Amino acid sequence: MSTEIFCGYGPVDAYLADGFERVPGMSSRFSAAICARVLRRQAEAGFKGPVVEIGTFEGRFLVAMALALEPGERAYGFDTFDWPDEQVEERFLANCRANGVGPERVAAVRRDSRNIAPIELRNATDGKPVRFLHIDGDHSPETVASDLALAQSVLSPQGVIAIDDVLHPEFPFLVVAVHQHLRAHPDMRLMCVIDREDIVAAAKFLLCRADAVALYEQDLMTRFAAYHYIMGGDALGHLCVVLTPKPRIFRLERARE
Repeated sequence: MSTEIFCGYGPVDAYLADGFERVPGMSSRFSAAICARVLRRQAEAGFKGPVVEIGTFEGRFLVAMALALEPGERAYGFDTFDWPDEQVEERFLANCRANGVGPERVAAVRRDSRNIAPIELRNATDGKPVRFLHIDGDHSPETVASDLALAQSVLSPQGVIAIDDVLHPEFPFLVVAVHQHLRAHPDMRLMCVIDREDIVAAAKFLLCRADAVALYEQDLMTRFAAYHYIMGGDALGHLCVVLTPKPRIFRLERARE
């Protein structure tokens, strides 16, 4: 059973409680709640802009993100929409409608992210910087590196890049692409690790610019205190937030004689 976690925003929480599990997909309810909270934190701070997902499938995760948006904002699902069949886009849009997300709030973009230039993505999102971009497309390190470069080029100064399945055992070298991206962009930080919920709902990394970390860090640790692994994560010279369904700390105590 999914972890009972909510982001604290009514429309999203209603979907997480009754709707999320009915949309086919492998996204984690745990990570959806946390990422929706990131979007609400941005809104509270007055930051606006579109949301983009690369690899939308039938929309389980993107519906949650769309429900977290402010009026006038829009979520864009980029996908080839040809797997497992040609009707997946139709099902995606039907799932959006069934959960209260209309065409004014979400758009399907039938494109392969590997063939999108930054100017094309900006044009597709009305030229506005992206405040949240979720990478969940092809899981090869080469494609993730390409998607990260694309995300970096359109990200707003306070924006967040979420990368799915980074620590999934089926894709053990995705983390190499993330590491290389962070080394190439020293202004970027691994801000949060969202731990795996099970073998399917695997970990996400949340990246943002160094000067935007403070916008999210304390809010996430406070909002999700029950899931906060207080030791943090060693993230190339600084500590990042770690949120996990079971924040256990191993303690070695001296045995009594």
